[in-house]
Amino acid sequence: MSQEPVVTWVTVERPTFDLVGIVLGSFQLAGVLLAVALGCGFLFGALLILKRRPAGPPLDEVSLHLDPRA
Repeated sequence: MSQEPVVTWVTVERPTFDLVGIVLGSFQLAGVLLAVALGCGFLFGALLILKRRPAGPPLDEVSLHLDPRA
């Protein structure tokens, strides 16, 4: 009644180190972070410019130096 154990052998590929994949993934992550940083910087700069812009009409006689009396 005793049966011998069945052994199943499975072929497994040898693990390899994918240096090219790591480098390309790093460049991709750096590109995404660069795009996010540029976008945030653009928005922050635009907000600063708009916040510090004086109230009133953007183009008037004084700013264009069109005073006829001068």
